[in-house]
Amino acid sequence: MATVQDVEKIVRDNGIEFFLCSFVEMSGAPKAKVVPAVHLNDMAEGSAGFAGFAAGNMGQGPHDTDMLALPDFNSLAILPWRPNVAWVASDITVDDQAWPYCPRTILQRQLATAREKGYALKTGVEPEFILTRRTEQGGFEPFDALDTLSKPCYDLRALNRNLDFTTTLLSYMQGLGWDPYANDHEDANCQFEINWTYSDCLTTADRHTFFRWMVRTLAEERGSIATFMPKPFSHLTGNGCHFHTSLWDAEGEANLFLDESDENGLSELAYYFIGGLKHHARAIAAVTAPIVNSYKRLIRGAPLSGATWAPVYVTYGASNRTQMIRIPGPGRMENRTVDGAANPYLAPTVMLAAGLDGIEHKMEAGNRNDRNLYEVPEAELKAEGIGFLPTNLSEALDELEQDEVIKEALGREYAEYYIQVKRDEWKSYHDSVSQWEVENYLGLY
Repeated sequence: MATVQDVEKIVRDNGIEFFLCSFVEMSGAPKAKVVPAVHLNDMAEGSAGFAGFAAGNMGQGPHDTDMLALPDFNSLAILPWRPNVAWVASDITVDDQAWPYCPRTILQRQLATAREKGYALKTGVEPEFILTRRTEQGGFEPFDALDTLSKPCYDLRALNRNLDFTTTLLSYMQGLGWDPYANDHEDANCQFEINWTYSDCLTTADRHTFFRWMVRTLAEERGSIATFMPKPFSHLTGNGCHFHTSLWDAEGEANLFLDESDENGLSELAYYFIGGLKHHARAIAAVTAPIVNSYKRLIRGAPLSGATWAPVYVTYGASNRTQMIRIPGPGRMENRTVDGAANPYLAPTVMLAAGLDGIEHKMEAGNRNDRNLYEVPEAELKAEGIGFLPTNLSEALDELEQDEVIKEALGREYAEYYIQVKRDEWKSYHDSVSQWEVENYLGLY
């Protein structure tokens, strides 16, 4: 664990003058205060205070005691574009108690539960984003006017036009020590993805939070707007955030999902974990696909590029991208239904809880599915007993409301709060009149 003395040395060696003491609220949006480095010791003791009601969905009203951010210096990242400033993730406390509405605290509680059972979770993420710009009419469009192919995935020309952006981002990540190993132009116009090496779950969640902010910052400097919104354009592939997971022993030295003798390279423990993910899939969706727009991505139909790449079937397969759970290699699994709006701390919390429940109750994963599920008729899938993810946020919340395991992982109090916030979001959406409705109904009725 990094101590204040360790950080004091980092400050001296790197000429750090300021800290961004940061936390996230329910949406995953980062909040922060600037703290001069000369007040490092004060910050370490919780000097950065926040009015929780003003910070977003943090479970506070305007009458409540201030929230205090306690920095975790293991997360410290020096801003590559402003090296005299360092960012640090924090845990929220109120009246000297851990705050149950803090997403980072919620994840740590679930990781502690896993540790008590002898497990450590390691994760890797694949966040996709689209570079956009505003139109003269006030809307949004893909940033690169030349990026117009109907199937632009891996297009070298589009990648070349954005090399300054992507290589700068890769250089930043290398400097941070994240070991990025691949970057490509994805399936939608002006869509990109950068992958970096997996790590323990909390570290990945902190880096994921920083990554999203860093991408947006770099895009803004270049006159663009980067979005991780699940489905910003109806005719283009949406933004996923595929989660790769593996359980290790409590010391993080042995991969407990790995079994080289198995056809998929997975252990019995891993299959039970998959069984848990499948059993709780519909409730998990309320957290891993957390906004109204998420369910515009989770559809069976195809955009112009040919596939949604967002499975809606509660299945698993080998290296098969039409399945909810994909096994890309021995000793790990990939959940492909998580999207760009998912909170980096809450998403792994509910997936871990589901997997641990599967292990505890030895839930069978069932048979591996090797078909192209985009081509199998829906009636046939239902006849085979293959489940589907919820079709909208309201349906997902209904599932979450009935799932005691997932609510317990979030914390009963937080789960009720989360459901209410999301119910309000759904109502606001449902009560609004869209342009589609006006165009299709105004002249008809």
